[in-house]
Amino acid sequence: MSVSIGTLKPFQHSIIDNVDSAMSFQSLSFASSHLSGGKLISSKSLRSRRFISSKNAYHSRAAIIVSPKAVSDSSNSQTCLDPEASRSVLGIILGGGAGTRLYPLTKKRAKPAVPLGANYRLIDIPVSNCINSTISKIYVLTQFNSASLNRHLSRAYASNMGSYKNEGFVEVLAAQQSPENPDWFQGTADAVRQYLWLFEEHNVLEFLILAGDHLYRMDYEKFILAHREADADITVAALPMDEKRASSFGLMKIDEEGCIIEFAEKPNGEQLKEMQVDTTILGLDDERAKENPYIASMGIYVISKDVMLNLLRQSFPAANDFGSEVIPGATSIGMRVQAYLFDDYWEDIGTIEAFYNANLGITKKPVPDFSFYDRSAPIYTQPRYLPPSKMLDADITDSVIGEGCVIRNCKIHHSVIGLRSCISAGTIIEDTLLMGADYYETNDDKILLYAKGSVPIGIGKNCHIKRAIIDKNARIGDNVKIINIDNIQEVARESDGYFIKSGIVTIIKDAVIPSGTII
Repeated sequence: MSVSIGTLKPFQHSIIDNVDSAMSFQSLSFASSHLSGGKLISSKSLRSRRFISSKNAYHSRAAIIVSPKAVSDSSNSQTCLDPEASRSVLGIILGGGAGTRLYPLTKKRAKPAVPLGANYRLIDIPVSNCINSTISKIYVLTQFNSASLNRHLSRAYASNMGSYKNEGFVEVLAAQQSPENPDWFQGTADAVRQYLWLFEEHNVLEFLILAGDHLYRMDYEKFILAHREADADITVAALPMDEKRASSFGLMKIDEEGCIIEFAEKPNGEQLKEMQVDTTILGLDDERAKENPYIASMGIYVISKDVMLNLLRQSFPAANDFGSEVIPGATSIGMRVQAYLFDDYWEDIGTIEAFYNANLGITKKPVPDFSFYDRSAPIYTQPRYLPPSKMLDADITDSVIGEGCVIRNCKIHHSVIGLRSCISAGTIIEDTLLMGADYYETNDDKILLYAKGSVPIGIGKNCHIKRAIIDKNARIGDNVKIINIDNIQEVARESDGYFIKSGIVTIIKDAVIPSGTII
């Protein structure tokens, strides 16, 4: 007896056109690995490997030609890791130091906890990139003002990462003193070394080292796949760079296989010229390669687990920094250190000016520098359950408005307005980042404050604010002008509630600016 089950028809083009991301089977890539006794073992670990003294070559390998697809971040390709990243990769986000260049934004918070883009915090960027790349085991290392960072991570990710089958987590590891390590973190490598005892307990193949103060969107699975396919010990994310910007970064030189052979920290003149490379090796087309003949380290690394343990404990036990000591040192002892090209938007938010420009960049027309409107790779943050923002007779252009704002009869142009912001009538806000507030004040609270001669949270009536950063919970009175009227580039007026850096006025968190003040 035969049964007819119908005819399988090919997809029509009209259907495919409506699919957000159609899979291209020609672009599927696989990295092989094996399971042995419950422990993850990569295919390269099955080959004989032995660690030789740091003065000799790590071990010899046959030359490997790395195809451009393996070292390019293409948004169209699909990645299949074996074993998958959720089981085989541990994410380690470095929270950075005291954040002195971002001061006063880091006065009461760790650098990764600084608010970003109206609704988010800096730490949401690398954590979201990890989640979107199926990396669910994430540590965040910090040692300064970590209370708000702890609070944000626990509210945003604690209840969403773990499950019966997937033991995911996002945990903060603060610097601590012990008999073996009496000092605080001395640098990026030292921070990781002090917690190696914890990291090595995880049954993973690679450690993914990330920074907590970068703005970018990246598929780490492709990064890890390139690391495995190149049979690398370390893979460094690299950014193509033109000559104008190159001298501000740590540059790398590569051979014809994409292996890093030389490093130079912020070179100039002839030394800069010597660091030119053929970036077509890493997948750039001829035109782009001509415009960007340099590659800069992004401070993002994939490091094989056994390699990390050997480097930090045996080869370089006193090294404090990855970028200037450990990675160049690994190259010098013959390890395979591979470059991986990331040719997309990336910004190191390490200074007030960079932070200001990155935030206002999301208002750019017609395409922002960085978009939070990406359905395939969203940026996550804590759910706050705030009401929609209310705009009453307001004139708002080229701006981004966060949740729960109340904006009355004012003009806002080319600005980012953070959550719970309250802006009163007659105010003009231009080219400004307003971070908002952590809580609302009731009408009774405001009446009581006025009776005491104080100022409610938010922006008062008839103010003019231009080219400024207003930190959270700031209280700006009526008729205040924050316009840097004397065009001052650098000044510290902490007792008055503000700093000026690179000509940008920054109002400190919780500061009170009395009515009639002119800055």
